[in-house]
Amino acid sequence: MIDLATVGAIAGVLLVGVVILVRRPAHARPVLRWSALAITVAVAALLTPFTVDDSGAAASYLLGVPVVAVMLPVLAQRIGRLTRVADLVAALVIAVWGLLLGLGIGGAFLPAAVLLIASAAATGAPRASATTQP
Repeated sequence: MIDLATVGAIAGVLLVGVVILVRRPAHARPVLRWSALAITVAVAALLTPFTVDDSGAAASYLLGVPVVAVMLPVLAQRIGRLTRVADLVAALVIAVWGLLLGLGIGGAFLPAAVLLIASAAATGAPRASATTQP
C-alpha cells in the first residue's frame, strides 16, 4: 500500500510538472501549491486504513502533520504574505517528517515537498522592462 501511494504521488508530481512546462501558466505558484495539497490529501486518504490498522489512534498525527504543513502555503497564498517562506517551511516539515518516520509512510509525502520547493523557486510573471520599447 505504501508503495502504491508513493508511486501515485511521484506520478502526480510528474504530471503537474509536465502540465506546468506545457501550459506555462502565468501564475504557476498557486498551481504548484494546490497540487501539493491535493497529492498530500490523496496520499493521506490512501494510507489511512493501513496506518490505522498499524498505529491506531496515532494515525491522526502520523498523517495529519504533512497535511497541516502543506496547508500553510495555501493559507499564506490566501492571506498574500510570506508565501515563499511558507513553501520552504512546509517542504522542510514534510521532508523531516518523512525522515522521522523512517521513510515508511513518510516517504509517500516527499514528492509533495518537491512541488513546494518548485513553488518557492518559481519566478513570478515576467515584468516589463523599463528599457523595452513597445
